[in-house]
Parts: sequence; structure tokens; C-alpha cells
Amino acid sequence: MGITLDWIHQNTRNLLDGLNTAVFVFDNDLRLVYINAAGEMLMDNSASHCIGLDIDGLVVDSDYMQKHLRQALQTGQPYMQRGCRLQPNGRDTVTVDCTGIPLYLDGEIQGLLVEMLQVDRQLRINLETHLLDQQQATRSLVRGLAHEIKNPLGGLRGAAQLLEQEITDEYLKEYTRIIIGEADRLQNLVNRMLGPNNVPRMRSVNIHEVLAHVCSLVQAENLPGLVMKQDYDPSIPELWADRDLLVQAVLNIVRNAVQALQGKGLVYLRTRTLRQYTIGNQRYRHVVKVEILDNGPGIPKEMLKQIFLPMITTSPEGTGLGLSIAQSILNQHKGLIECQSEPGNTKFTLLLPLESEHE
Repeated sequence: MGITLDWIHQNTRNLLDGLNTAVFVFDNDLRLVYINAAGEMLMDNSASHCIGLDIDGLVVDSDYMQKHLRQALQTGQPYMQRGCRLQPNGRDTVTVDCTGIPLYLDGEIQGLLVEMLQVDRQLRINLETHLLDQQQATRSLVRGLAHEIKNPLGGLRGAAQLLEQEITDEYLKEYTRIIIGEADRLQNLVNRMLGPNNVPRMRSVNIHEVLAHVCSLVQAENLPGLVMKQDYDPSIPELWADRDLLVQAVLNIVRNAVQALQGKGLVYLRTRTLRQYTIGNQRYRHVVKVEILDNGPGIPKEMLKQIFLPMITTSPEGTGLGLSIAQSILNQHKGLIECQSEPGNTKFTLLLPLESEHE
């Protein structure tokens, strides 16, 4: 039996939750009575927290939008605005195309259906796709270089060891030891550039336990000028991941933040869930978002597009491998790391699908 009109009526809520467009229903007082999954994602808040709020409670500086929505209620004419800059309470400004359509009951206007299509969403998806392609290309290039370097490096080290056995002068042996030591250092550098090569050992992992462990490691370094704050969503379920690899990825990012702060400043960790979210070209029902923020000097704009490449660093003491390895680990978990930065506000966002072993 195929889909029928009755089935559509009975499953309207499920159909609306499957849309990429954010859908809001307001009553005549512009109080929210319904929000779909895409709307929750746009507001960065759950329906239980949003329903019952008026426009002022949902959006910062809502006077302009409120004026036009009330006009639509009074005149019965739809309201449309393209490229509307909107700042939901508690999150960054987004750009949306907004449409308000009066809802009639018994011939009278009883509310308003508002659709918001986030037009910068496609830009984000394109950027994520570019990051994933860039990471894959970089990994392939590094693997090729590693193969070309490792073979002669092994021969060089072996020859130095044989030469050391033939030399009786301890002074000359010091030179062969330097050759062996430098060969080992290069071997370790190549291995680090390749990142984790082992297959992730996936199991049920609590993301907050991972973050707490990283915080304890950093705080054990006794940096009196460092402040670490956490804001966790306790409703986030466990995800299917390799705990040790996630610890390494998060630790790399947090340590980068601490280095940028030179041990004095704020590192802020925050978790949220996203529904019907796209990572690259793949859409997931639920995604966990981990944000790592610091109030350091920021990352130069010209470096933002390159920070996940190996050997790219703003620190004279850094190797430029930490972020590349972290991105590789997230990719192994079908996830991604994004970065936004300006002086006083740098934010790394880790996106991880909330999938179980059987999904």
C-alpha cells in the first residue's frame, strides 16, 4: 500500500521534521506554538525551550521582523524578505530568506507560518566539502612522500650502524650516532605526519568523559593564569567512537589554545546536539557539536584556510602537526573540525555523528 492523504495527515510532524527549511508557527500574539527540527537547529535550542516564547525571546533585536510579521497578521498578505540577518538568542548571526504566511481558521487569521531558509548553510556545506577533500588530498600526498622517504632513510640508518661497528675510534663513532639519531628523528616526524594509522577501536563513548579527561591533563600542568570553563548538555547520548583517539584530537586543540594564550586566559568547552545536520555531503539525524573557545590573539586570516595542513603553525616551537592529526582523527569518525577566529575569540568546532554500532 502506497502513501495516502490520510498517511500524510497523520505524519505531518515527521514530514516537517525532515525538511531542511526551518518552520515556525506563531499565534496572533507572535508566541511560538510549533517549531520543526531544522528550526531547533537554527535557534540552537530545543522545542521545549522555544515553545511559548515570543519573537523577543527567540531573536536578538527583533523589532524589524516583528513589525513586518504583525503587518502580515493584520493585512493577511504574506511577508517575504531575502538575505535577512538574524541573531537567535545564544548563537551567532545567520543569514536567512524569511517568509511569513497567515494561517486561517473559520475565515479568520489565527496565526502565522514562518519559514526560514538559512542561505549561508550551502556556503558552510561547500566549505566542509572542501576541507574533507583537502584532508584526503593531503593525506594521499603525505603517504606518497613517506614511502619515498622511509626506504632510503632505513638504508641510511642501516649503513650508519654497520659503519659504527667497523670504527674503533670513539670520537668518530659520535658522527655515526648523530646520523642514526637524525634518521630516527625523521622517521618519527614522518610517522606523526601520517597521523594515526591504526583502525579505530570503536565502542560506546561518553563525550563528556573525554572532555573531562583532557581538562584534567591540562590542569595538571599547573598554569595559574589559565581558566577553564565547561558548559555541557547532559542529554547528549554516548557515541560510537575510539576514546583514545578522541582524547588525542581534543587534547591537541586545547593545548594549541593554551599555547596561544601563553598560559594566561580562558579556555571554554561547550557541547550541544544538532538534528538533521549535514557534514560534508552526508546528512545525519543527530550530531554532537563540541566547541573549544579561547580569548587569545586569534589566528591570522591568511592562515585560517591552511591550519589543518601538516607543518602549518603560528608557534615558533610548534611542529604544525597537532591540528592536522586532530582533523584526520575526526575524519576517521565521519566527522569534521571547523575553525573561526578573530582577536579575542577563536573557536574550534568538532562535529561528530551520533551513530550506534548498528547504524
